[in-house]
Amino acid sequence: MSQSNSWYRNITERLLIGVLGHTNAGKSKSWNTLFGRTVKTGTPQRQLLLSDTEWVNVFLVSGSPEERETYVGKIINSESPRIVLCSMQYRSNVTQTINYFAEREYHLFIHWLNPGFSDDAKSEDYLNLIPHFHQLGYILKIKDGKANPTSRVNEIRDFIHGWAGVRGLLNVP
Repeated sequence: MSQSNSWYRNITERLLIGVLGHTNAGKSKSWNTLFGRTVKTGTPQRQLLLSDTEWVNVFLVSGSPEERETYVGKIINSESPRIVLCSMQYRSNVTQTINYFAEREYHLFIHWLNPGFSDDAKSEDYLNLIPHFHQLGYILKIKDGKANPTSRVNEIRDFIHGWAGVRGLLNVP
């Protein structure tokens, strides 16, 4: 491994895959599609199949901390997951969730469902999150929550696969 690849590997040892949106935007639909079944937040980490022969351990926060009015650190508790999948509600207190992951040096890959499944139209970034994400070097992609979730979920799966592969986190049955 080259020195530059080693440096990159060392600075991003934790990954947050976030799905951001208003109520009923399609956040849970994204996770259910990713896992191929209905999933809920659970205390233990779970296996996420990335291909027919590879999987990774992930911690899922399906109901957003903002909707639950619960600090995300309390949901994750004493777990130290390398990969977290987290729903995030687009409202002012989402910055608390974002800051939790930023302070723990997670690399953030966010899909903002805009418009969301139940939204009338695309909304402006009235919370001014886009500049915040870009300033911190995080990846933010705006996705149509009204569209079939398959392509956005495949993008998430491919990103996790590449990220985990570089770090030797892929498991085989």
